[in-house]
Amino acid sequence: MRVDNNETDATTGRHSARITSKNTYNTGLFIFDIIHAPYGCATWPALWTSDPNNWPTNGEIDVMEAVNNATTGNQMTLHTTNGCSMKAKREETGTQLTTNCYNGTDGNAGCGVQGPVASYGEAFNDNGGGVYAMELRTAGIRVWFFARADIPAEISNGSATPDPQRWGTPLADFPSTHCDIDKHFTNQSIIANIDVCGQWAGAESVYTKEWSCPSNCSNYAAYNPSAFDNAYWEWNYFKVFQSS
Repeated sequence: MRVDNNETDATTGRHSARITSKNTYNTGLFIFDIIHAPYGCATWPALWTSDPNNWPTNGEIDVMEAVNNATTGNQMTLHTTNGCSMKAKREETGTQLTTNCYNGTDGNAGCGVQGPVASYGEAFNDNGGGVYAMELRTAGIRVWFFARADIPAEISNGSATPDPQRWGTPLADFPSTHCDIDKHFTNQSIIANIDVCGQWAGAESVYTKEWSCPSNCSNYAAYNPSAFDNAYWEWNYFKVFQSS
């Protein structure tokens, strides 16, 4: 799934894509085997779950998200209505960014956790990609990342009963201590998309000052199709496991 990199003049907008699962989930273990993640100036890709018809009421879980050249790694974030925070002790290997998940604070920054450099972008792709696993349950939401060489055997072998308890400390941990997970996260669809520019990737403070991308975002996207050669998702599979 990719951004159009053939159209030389996209002044009316560069074509991209978004897919949304028909099935929805209130709980589950979601495993995503990713071969290639999109990156490059003017791109804003994400692999996430949400209820598109009831946002932010039913919550949003960003499993993979980054902007522009994405050399700082993956950002995992929750976005909710008021009353959900992550101020409790957390068991995670990632770096805590923010603790208030309420979409009405900090410009809808949500409560995020930053992964290492190789968890996204060119470094991630050069390593053959990897597997992200997200667990949605009453006790909280957890996200694991496994580089291609470190994927647990039960995932690689296609076990029908993978057990996160054997996977060690997650990259991101969002416990229910100060957040009613069942209340804030319902009817979740799996969504994958690649935005072009947008409020985050295209903001001058981000596009120009943080990432030193050329021109301004809209002009760069319109006249530089080859800039999107790496702006594509490639997956081996998505799998969802639920208790019977």
